[in-house]
Formats: sequence, C-alpha cells, structure tokens
Amino acid sequence: MEYLENRELSWLKFNKRVLEEAACPDTPSLERISFSAIYQSNLDEFFMVRVGSISEDEKDEKEKKKNKKDKTDKNSGMSASEQLDAVFTAVRRLQPSVEEAYRKNMEALAPFGFEHVSFETASKEEQHFLELYFKREIKPFISGLVINDALPFPFLRNKELYVAVLLNTKKGMNIGMIPATSKERERMIPLGNNGKRFILEEEVILHFAHLMFKGYKIQDRAVMRVTRSAEIMVDNKGADFRDRMEELVFKRTKLSPVRLEVTDEFSHDALDYICKKLKLKNGRVFNSHIPLDLSYLYQLQDLDSDPKLHYHPLSPRKAAMLAENRSVFSQVKAKDILLSYPFEAMTTSFIRLLEESSTDPKVVSIKITLYRVARNSKVISALCAAAENGKDVTVMIELRARFDEANNIEWSKVLQKAGIKVFYGPKEFKAHSKLLLITRKAQGGGFDYVTQIGTGNYNEKTSALYTDLMLLTADRDIAADAESVFDSLQNGSFVESARKLLISPLALRPQVLEMMDEQIEIARNGGDGYIAAKVNSLNDNAIIEKLVEASRAGVRIELIVRGLCCIIAGVPGYTENIRIRSIVGRFLEHSRIFIFGSENKDQKIFIGSADWMSRNTIRRVEVATPIEDERLKKRIRDMFNVMMNDNVKAREMQNDGSYIYAERKENEEPLNSQEFFYAEAYKRIAEKNEKQKRMKNAREKKAASTKPSVSKSSTAKKKTSAKVASTAKRVPSAKNRPSSAKKAISSSKKKGS
Repeated sequence: MEYLENRELSWLKFNKRVLEEAACPDTPSLERISFSAIYQSNLDEFFMVRVGSISEDEKDEKEKKKNKKDKTDKNSGMSASEQLDAVFTAVRRLQPSVEEAYRKNMEALAPFGFEHVSFETASKEEQHFLELYFKREIKPFISGLVINDALPFPFLRNKELYVAVLLNTKKGMNIGMIPATSKERERMIPLGNNGKRFILEEEVILHFAHLMFKGYKIQDRAVMRVTRSAEIMVDNKGADFRDRMEELVFKRTKLSPVRLEVTDEFSHDALDYICKKLKLKNGRVFNSHIPLDLSYLYQLQDLDSDPKLHYHPLSPRKAAMLAENRSVFSQVKAKDILLSYPFEAMTTSFIRLLEESSTDPKVVSIKITLYRVARNSKVISALCAAAENGKDVTVMIELRARFDEANNIEWSKVLQKAGIKVFYGPKEFKAHSKLLLITRKAQGGGFDYVTQIGTGNYNEKTSALYTDLMLLTADRDIAADAESVFDSLQNGSFVESARKLLISPLALRPQVLEMMDEQIEIARNGGDGYIAAKVNSLNDNAIIEKLVEASRAGVRIELIVRGLCCIIAGVPGYTENIRIRSIVGRFLEHSRIFIFGSENKDQKIFIGSADWMSRNTIRRVEVATPIEDERLKKRIRDMFNVMMNDNVKAREMQNDGSYIYAERKENEEPLNSQEFFYAEAYKRIAEKNEKQKRMKNAREKKAASTKPSVSKSSTAKKKTSAKVASTAKRVPSAKNRPSSAKKAISSSKKKGS
C-alpha cells in the first residue's frame, strides 16, 4: 500500500532525525557532538535487536516457505533478505553524514582547546611519550594472538574494539588480533589542555601493533568491532525463571555476529578471511573513517564548563499541584494530580509519596510494577523501607526488560531479602505497565486508595531526561481496575474488561478502535470528528487501517510519533486528513497521550504506557488511564497543542514518508515545546511561592493589627489580671467549693473580671 512504510526503514529515518541534531547549528557544540554518540548507540541496539531478529528469519526463510509460513513484511511486501539489503543500503548512505558531523563538531570545539590527536599529528615529544606509555601502561596487560587455519579463531566480544593486523608470511593467511577495550584503563589518553587534547587508546595500540608480533612484518592494520545479535526469546515458565534468565543474559554475549565495522580501508583478503571465520556475509562489513565507538564523546562535556558549549541549565521544579505541608496521599484524596517530567521532579512528588507511605502507620499495602529502575534506586529503597515497617509490599518486576535484565535480576534479589513478595511477568508476555496501588485505612473504617498510572518508568535518572506524564488519583473504580491487573499478573491471566482503565492485551486495542469508530460516525454525520495521539512508535496494522478509514470519513487526525511510524500522512485518497509530526530535541519524548473528540464534555483523553505497536497492544500488559478532571484535560490539550505548533524541534512528515523541519511562518516567534514546558514549570512554582508569600504577609499583617497596643491602661489591666489570678489561686476547686462561692465566681465571670 502506498500509505504504508516498512518498520525498519521508518526507524532508520527516526535515527536520521537524531543525527540531524548532531549537525544543528543552534545546539551548543558539546551537546551537539553528544548526538553523534546517541545516533551510534541507537544504531547498535537496532542491529542487535531488529537486524538480529530479521537475520534469524532470513536463515529459516527457505524452510518457512516450504511450510507456507509467510514472513514477508506486511507493509512493504519485502522478504527478510530484502529488508536486510534495504537496511544496509540506508545505513551506508547515512555514514558520510555521520563522519561529517563528527569532524565539523570537533572543528567547532577546537577554539576551546579540544583536539582529537592522531599519532601523525602529535608532536615529537608526544609521540615519544606515547611510545613509553604503550610499553609501560598498555603492552604488559594485552596480548597479541596469531590466527591461521591451524589455530582456532578467537571469540570477539560484542561491541568491543580489536586491532587486527595482516601479517606477512609465506604460509597462507595469518591474522594478528589484539583486544583494545579495557575496563581498567582510560580510553582517552590526555596529551594537554586538561585532557581536552587527547588520543584514543586503540589508536596507540594500532600504531604500535608491530611490537606485539615480533618476527612478523605488518602488511596492513585496522581497528574493528563486531555487533552481535541480542534477540533472546524466553517465556516465564517454571519456578527457576530467574535462574534461566541469568543463563540467557550470559548466552546473549555469544550470539551470532550481525555486523563488522572496520576503520578506514583494510585488506580485502584479510576481511574475507575474518568474515568466513565469523560466518558473516561480506555485505555486512561497514567502513568508518572516525572512531568506531563514540561513547567517549559524553566525557567531553565534563572537560569544559563554558556556558557557550552547553545547554542552558535546567533542573526539575517541585510540582506546583502539590503542597509541601500536607501528605501527598491526602492531597490526591482531595483531587487528581497530574505530574509532568522532566519539568517537575520525581523525587519531590512520586518518590515522596512512596517514602511517606512507607512510614505511614495507616498504609496497609503497596503494589507496583517495575520495568526499568535506576542503578541506585530510591524507589527500591522506599519499597524495602515499607516492608521493614510492616507493610504488605508486592512487586511485579519484569526480568525480560531488554538490556536491563541483569539489573532487574539483582533488584529482585534485593527486594526478596527485604521481605517483599516478588513475582515476574506473565508467560510469553512482558508486563510493561507503569502502575502503583496504595491501600490505606480510612478514618471511621474501610480503606482509601491512591492509584498511580504513568507513561514512563520509575527511574529517577531517566525522569530528568525523558518527557513523561503521571496521574495520581483516589478514584475507586480505577483502584478496583488496578487491583484486577495485579491479581491477573499474579494468576497468569489477563484482564478481559475494566471499569475505566484500558488494559492490554485484551482490553485496550478494542476500546481504542471503538472510540475511533465513534469519531468516524460523528464525521459521517457532518460533525467535527477528531483523533489525536502522541506515541513513541506506530505499527499496529489494525489501528493503522482504522486511522485510514477515519481519514477517508473526514475525521481530522493529528499524530506526534517520535520514532518509527508505518503510516504515511497526506497520501491522496487515503491519509489526506492525517498530519504527523516527530519531535527530537534536548529531552527524549516518551509520553503517550490518546485523545478522542473535539474540545467538549464528551472528549476522552487517556495517558498510559502503550505505544500503538502490536507488541504493546496485543502482546504486552499495558495500562492507560482516562483523564477525567477538566482542569487536567485542559492541561494535556494545551500541551498537545504546543507540541503541534513547535517550530524549532518538530519535523513534519511529507506524503512520501520523508520528514522536514516544521515551517516557521513569517514574523512567527520560535517555539521549542520542551523549553516552553520548562519555562511553564518555573513560572508555576514561582507564582505558587509568590502566592504563599502574599498569604503569609497578609496573616502577619492581620495578626499585627489585632494585637493590643501597650499603654498605661493596658498595664493597669495586666496588674488587675495578676491580682485576680493571685486571688484565684486561693479559691477552692469547684468540687470542694460551697455553692455561694460558685455563684460568686459565676457572677464575676459575667461581669468580665
């Protein structure tokens, strides 16, 4: 179909938008160069996961055809091998832009003293220093291995650097291999300017590689890096699930290679030999004229604090909706609260709620789903403290969270040691929901509940880097739905229907499609049908087909899709009523918002953890919540509208699937939505502080105006009062006092004594 896009190629277009940030002149240089590292990190994961998965399909393609199992891509009709060819072609086309961005950013940093030195550009003194450094600090800790047909080929670790050399010999092909990645040594070797002038360790090893192979003449040399598949599949079966996950995480390091990267040019014969040993096709070799691992670029930011090189400092604000002198639970009980990250701080809102609950004697239980948490997690600490204080704490921790498996395995052990009931996601389905339920004894009997539903993980680190939304509510129907989610997770079943929440895999997509149908019916009857969504990715074919149907019926559709998007906007006859944007900027757009209906009382707004991908809508446990408070609905609508009018970091999809920067009209002010939301957060807390200050001043002024002034008459009154008090001390207590005395005192009170 002409309105559909291949998933993998669409994702590569997203990563191209990330790469564009590495070349954006409006972004400070040290921030700009970091986007080169982000681009590469994204691409590494793409090869490990997506290319790894498609490669497995390619291996079995002939067998699958025999069994009549069609594995072609539904959107593009391409087979696995055709998709891989298209992916490799697209990646190669981007490489010149990757290298150009790197070089230009290093040139931009040169006036500030930054210089990536090669051995050839190093001074004579520096070259002498590097030779001594190699012999003393590197050579004793590395070894060179000669490889030929008589010796086994060494295992090359995933994403680690190796120096490969072609050795001159008359006895067939001989390759020398030297590991060039070390956890014990710094990769950046400082040469001056407080480390801003540097050379990379693998470049030093490359230059002195001949010292590792005495008796051989080096014919050719290069740095190389292997990327291995990370596509491990496991379901949650049996009591030893955590043990099997630990085994699989280790097994991942030994999966098949899917890519070989090589610096500059290297002997074709040597590459053919290495590819044969790695069982890797030559078409999966990629050349680069810049360092193969760009992760060191993040370190450059710490070497210079010049504000011209960095983003304007921004830090999360306290949530304006939360008062500091009342418990979070009591405030949520009074009204729903919406939190927005990174503009508002997780530590003073959500984590504060957990910490307060851990010590609140009336809190009975805490239930939570964990997908990704920080290394030194305050969330984990609060949960452990709650358990130690006698609360009934239940944690569903997803051990299959990709690349966080090892971290989650260790946290599950910590939680269990603290006396917390821990269980894992359901069989064959990941639990990706962001859900918390706190139960507290109510005054006068019964229980109160606070439920939290969010779009992002319970991770303090990423909450300062990702844009996310979180609802805190005391709604009893939502609490009941949340309880059903936890019950089903523990029982290995799925929620089939809910009162208010959307819950996949059975009770989310049907409801979304039904709400779309409502808007289609409104449009067909001449009304203002409207559908809007903000998601990370979109490839669910049922939702795509419904969006096309809605567009053809005249429904106005606005989508903000950060990453891959398999529907193409503006295609005549199909998607001409669909407008699609992508925002890539300083923070990672991560919130998910669904809106059905124009601005009226019937408009429905949801936030949640699910993208519009089939893996989320029908193969994971996801939760989305309605926003019912009109104030909060307006706030989300306003946020969505700001993002739809971003003319700085937003890109508009064209009807050929390409993206261009959103057009800024003549005399229109620049609008960077992320900076706008931060400014709003600063403004809200400043206004709140000012209001509190005015109220405090008013109270003090009122107290001062009612305070009696000190005068002779007041002094006389004080003496009289003292005399009465002295007399009162001699008056018998009411119990022993005669009735006449009682009447006298009563009479004196009436007179105002």
